[in-house]
Amino acid sequence: MPSFSSVRLPVLACALAGLALVAGCQSNRPATPPASSAALPTMERVALGANGCWFKSGDPAFKPYRLAPELNSFSGRPRILIVPRKSPEARPLAVVQAEGHPARLQAFGPLLSEPVGTRITTDVRRWAAGGKGCS
Repeated sequence: MPSFSSVRLPVLACALAGLALVAGCQSNRPATPPASSAALPTMERVALGANGCWFKSGDPAFKPYRLAPELNSFSGRPRILIVPRKSPEARPLAVVQAEGHPARLQAFGPLLSEPVGTRITTDVRRWAAGGKGCS
């Protein structure tokens, strides 16, 4: 009859090998997205880009409009509005907003179906991804 210690050693070795196998199959946790990919920092980048490239630059495509940033949002959806220059209290012509971490962007409004809408979409995507500069 085998001794207690001679049975215990193979069982222990087998158990350790099983644990190593299970641990090796476990997937690593996904990396936490950087803080700069959260909604607020993303919309801050977008607002700075839009203000500098579209409005402060005197771009004629944006001359009839004004930027109205609403970054301090209690709803968790910081956003920027593009409104008529002479009627800033009017209904927004375009809204770009983000929520979550990483940020999920949404853009909507009648201005996006105008010729300038393609540029808005392209620029916003670039700035949201961390790109800089004007197109």
